[in-house]
Amino acid sequence: MESTQPNTPEPSFFQRNGTTLKGVLIFFLMLVLLIPTSMVESLIYEREGRQREAINEVSSKWGQSQTISGPILVLPYEQTQRSTDNKEVFKETKFAYLLPDELQVNGQVTPEKRHRGIFDVVLYGSHLTLEGNFNQPDVQKLIPAGAAILWDKASLMLGIPDLRGLEDQVTLQWDGQNFMFDPGIPVSDLLQSGIHVPIALEIGGNESASKTHLFKIELSLKGSGTLFFTPVGKVTDVKITSPWADPSFTGAFLPDEKTVSPTGFEASWKVLNLNRNYPQQWTSDVQINFKESTFGVDFLMPVDNYQKSTRSVKYAILFIGLTFLTIFFIEMGQSRRVHPFQYALIGLALVIFYTLLVSISEHLTFNWAYLIAAIMTIGMTGLYARSLFQSNRMALFVSGTLTVLYGFLFVVLQQQDYALLIGSLGLFAILGVVMYVSRRVNWQG
Repeated sequence: MESTQPNTPEPSFFQRNGTTLKGVLIFFLMLVLLIPTSMVESLIYEREGRQREAINEVSSKWGQSQTISGPILVLPYEQTQRSTDNKEVFKETKFAYLLPDELQVNGQVTPEKRHRGIFDVVLYGSHLTLEGNFNQPDVQKLIPAGAAILWDKASLMLGIPDLRGLEDQVTLQWDGQNFMFDPGIPVSDLLQSGIHVPIALEIGGNESASKTHLFKIELSLKGSGTLFFTPVGKVTDVKITSPWADPSFTGAFLPDEKTVSPTGFEASWKVLNLNRNYPQQWTSDVQINFKESTFGVDFLMPVDNYQKSTRSVKYAILFIGLTFLTIFFIEMGQSRRVHPFQYALIGLALVIFYTLLVSISEHLTFNWAYLIAAIMTIGMTGLYARSLFQSNRMALFVSGTLTVLYGFLFVVLQQQDYALLIGSLGLFAILGVVMYVSRRVNWQG
């Protein structure tokens, strides 16, 4: 009698490709977790926007960024338009602008931190002395022949973007005589905001052509963020000292000499008229732009936590993917299985790391915030891995993997010039490790 063997049922499609299908499901879960990651990135931008609002609110009451443009000598003249039969049609008032031959600026700037809620705002007060000289205007080649030059209506103007920053009356010494500035500027085609003082010039001629007018301006000015200067002199010398230890020299020209120490900085510039793209004198028929030649100092905050947090979020997909792969490889070698929902919980813990980082860094330094957020995330994920695999060794393995990842990210965030190189080499090494470990996975099991 023949013995019959029971028919072994053929494994189903899901049984034959269970590992592959789970890998695809985990990959899909990684993509889904990019949604809360992008929400965290939006949160960072929102907090950064609130910081800017706080800075603008405080600056609007104290003084915005300031750019000193001048002094500029303004000489009006009247040009008569006549008809073909030489009858006067109308008179048009135009202006000649003359820049100083020498300009020396010496300033002491004292920044301070103010608080608006949880945000810090950098404000500064300054005392500036502007000295130099103007040669007597030689207008024969500048002003059209036949124009009536209004020598008694000349004025000296000084461009200041935010007049709310003026702390005291601005005084002018002109050829030994003292004058007080008035608000506003006589013409707005060159400067949008500033102060001016009327000056009666001598009528130009051969006798006065060689005369030099000496000036000195004392200016106490408040502002926030940046303090810039416009090199209007034929030779412009600027020297600034400040107790601020983290300056950023920016603009069209860098300092010729600078000294930065923990107790402050000292910087000096020397700019020639040949270094800029506008002349020493011109008329209102010509459009001149000072903006491209300004230079100065930016009083930066030592740490920008939002910028570093934004950079760290860009590595979120790497952290989620490598953590999932670590747990997936452990699962393949263990008898216990991890449900996709448990993968999702671990992924959310990794995403919450960034909200912890942003929120804590608003109250502590970024490095301390990073350390605290990393310890909290590693500790919670390690304890959860221990409950999944019932193994202290596997929990330490998962925690160690995350420690290496967070350590790698911290090194990248501290770098500026070599961040891309270190990041690329680190990713290449991590990919090599993953490729090596994945050789032992039975994708058909």
